[in-house]
Amino acid sequence: MIDTLAVVGATGAVGRIIVELLLERQFPARRLKLLASARSAGRPLEVKGTSLDVEELAPDSFAGVDVAIGSTPDEVAAEFVPWAVERGTVVVDESAFFRMQPDVPLVIPEVNPEALAGHRGIIASPNCSTTQMVMVIKPLHDAARVTRVVASTYQAVSGAGLAACEELRQGAAAWLAGDEGLRKIFPHPIAANLIPQIGSHKDRGFTSEEMKMVHETRKILGDASIGLCVTCVRAPVADCHSESLLIETERKLSVDEARQLLAGAAGVVVDDELTAMRYPTPLGCRGRDEVFVGRIREDDSCPAGIALWCVSDNLRKGAATNAVQIAERLASDPVALAGAGRRGG
Repeated sequence: MIDTLAVVGATGAVGRIIVELLLERQFPARRLKLLASARSAGRPLEVKGTSLDVEELAPDSFAGVDVAIGSTPDEVAAEFVPWAVERGTVVVDESAFFRMQPDVPLVIPEVNPEALAGHRGIIASPNCSTTQMVMVIKPLHDAARVTRVVASTYQAVSGAGLAACEELRQGAAAWLAGDEGLRKIFPHPIAANLIPQIGSHKDRGFTSEEMKMVHETRKILGDASIGLCVTCVRAPVADCHSESLLIETERKLSVDEARQLLAGAAGVVVDDELTAMRYPTPLGCRGRDEVFVGRIREDDSCPAGIALWCVSDNLRKGAATNAVQIAERLASDPVALAGAGRRGG
């Protein structure tokens, strides 16, 4: 049990889900403090029949706060996280700003909970597309050592924010009417289309989203030797990211062994019966906290490869749920909450 937990960015799409989860899961804190920008502060947040006050984010907001979960853009995180750490708050940060800093653990609780003990006031939660991929890779890596991954993502527009969801809705109506529709968020029409670019140009033709998945995967698994080739695609889907993965391993895995490993992994659900047309779909996985896997099969083009399809709700396990799970571990473990910095490590 901790005294006070703060949610920064509480009025945003992910922030609202974080607050809902904290109430649903009866998070062990005596007080819940909601923080947002001046534009959103002052208006009560209605969550599951409960009206909660929202305060304006400021340096002194973190006085007496034990743990804060931040769901903000990178530039906001860069400003507020130091405020919080200076006042003794441990921050679970959803932004990309701190993820690749060497002294900041990048954590998926089902995958590398031991990394929590090394924090110095900041714990990063991974990119949504990274999280579901690593949840699938981890049990196979432990059993047979993953050497290479080829990933193609089909990412929901909710990953680009509420305005992107509205652009999909309006674009779909325009497409049905034979019009192209307005574009504000995406460089091309998103309705009835696929856009093979998420993020900015980064390196050698790869985008920032693709390189996030490469670097974050290696950091979480603690193995810089894993080869990854990633293509990230925005799909005309409201919620849930889908991924097609080819996973090559040092030791050959049979389909049965891979299925058993995945079925036994925490937070992973296998739904795989092709003859019955059973496999994960975005509509079927929406609002769930697990990573769903299907279409598991051997890849005949390489000596030791497993191909599969996975789907997960990007706003939940890909963002809100993962951060809440980290905070729950901190609240239940004084050693993890203290981290290396407070223990003098």
